[in-house]
Amino acid sequence: MKMLSLKLDDVVFDETEKVIKQLDMPRNRYINEALAMYNRYHKRKKLRAKLLMESKAVYANSLDVAEDFENFLDENI
Repeated sequence: MKMLSLKLDDVVFDETEKVIKQLDMPRNRYINEALAMYNRYHKRKKLRAKLLMESKAVYANSLDVAEDFENFLDENI
């Protein structure tokens, strides 16, 4: 495990303290879980952007293939 010094805004610290008391959870565990969740959020956000970009590329290519196929059918009828 790594040691970390962390500065929090007073409001964030106070809110965190209230939550961990309600959950009866150590502060360290709560912050670890919060950061893990935030990391998963950003990983999914990055993946979403990549999938959207790839989907647009495939869509454009699919339209070209469909048009070529339609032209091929028209020529052979």
